[in-house]
Amino acid sequence: MDMDLQYVNEMNKSISGLFKRALKITVGEPSKAAFLIRTIGEQRRAAGLRMNWEDRGIHVPAFMITSITKRCNLRCKGCYAMAQNRDLEEEMQIEKLADIYAEAGKLGISIILIAGGEPLARPEIVDVAGSFPHIIFPLFTNGMLIDDGISSKLKKYKNIVPVISIEGLEENTDARRGSGVAKTLREVFSRLSRDRIFWGVSFTVTEMNHDTVTGDALIKDLIAMGCKLFFFVEYIPVKEGTEPMVVSVEHREGLLRRLDVLRKQYNSLFIAFPGDEQKFGGCLSSGRGFIHISPGGNVEPCPFAPYSDASLANRTLKEALQSKFLLKIRQNYRELSEGEGGCALWEKRDWVRALLGIETTR
Repeated sequence: MDMDLQYVNEMNKSISGLFKRALKITVGEPSKAAFLIRTIGEQRRAAGLRMNWEDRGIHVPAFMITSITKRCNLRCKGCYAMAQNRDLEEEMQIEKLADIYAEAGKLGISIILIAGGEPLARPEIVDVAGSFPHIIFPLFTNGMLIDDGISSKLKKYKNIVPVISIEGLEENTDARRGSGVAKTLREVFSRLSRDRIFWGVSFTVTEMNHDTVTGDALIKDLIAMGCKLFFFVEYIPVKEGTEPMVVSVEHREGLLRRLDVLRKQYNSLFIAFPGDEQKFGGCLSSGRGFIHISPGGNVEPCPFAPYSDASLANRTLKEALQSKFLLKIRQNYRELSEGEGGCALWEKRDWVRALLGIETTR
């Protein structure tokens, strides 16, 4: 295999390992275990599809992130979605999203993260995602709109995994998301566990809270409530002046080591984003490992890099993946390694903008 594509095998192994660990977690729950056995087979089939497209000169990533709306019922401090200028973007119709998911599945994209804004501001997305059982849909949500009706649908659609964003301890969550949010979320966690749904949480890791969110006290508390999945998303400084919040190189390396310890210590899944990109040779954005679709259908390198030369309003996903803009970034992936800024695309945003002929404002 081409040296530049060896990381694909490594990524496929990582995906397979993730679902095999999930299978071990569900021992004693026959319906979940049966679903995961089928899923492991579907993930293997999708990897084969991607390789077939590779042989035809089209690189297809394993992951896709779809931000389906900018709307949100909360106003969290420092929200990247609110910081981006997307006011003029009209949300894609739900039928268009279904078409995109259908094409993604045919291409071999096997894991599609659903984000926002708050994705459950469009509750119909649950039925749409549920209609593609061969694709896994982590649903990144603030959790406040998960009522009995939504929970019953999540119980039905095992391919949708609700991942609820919290900031750490109760006081941390309320400080950023609003008074009383943490208490409401504990009720939501109870509802999800009552309905035997596989659910998780997502932490935005900063230089200030990394010890808290990886601490045994918080992890044990969440596992006791039924949490099976932990996402650790490194803070990206979408607003200039917030760089001090970025996790330092030392603490980032410590975070990865800490997650290795937690994996051995607890019967749950622990995932870092962007994680150890050096393991895969560099930045995974721009379709190398994942791609981002904006609420209006723009195909972008990453949720934190809102630039595009391809819209799904007037072309297919397969065509958009061959964008010259994305290709140029992929060709320079070795130069896009994480530095002090926590995100290479952020650190080199002037270069990214220049690829599209956008003048820098700095």
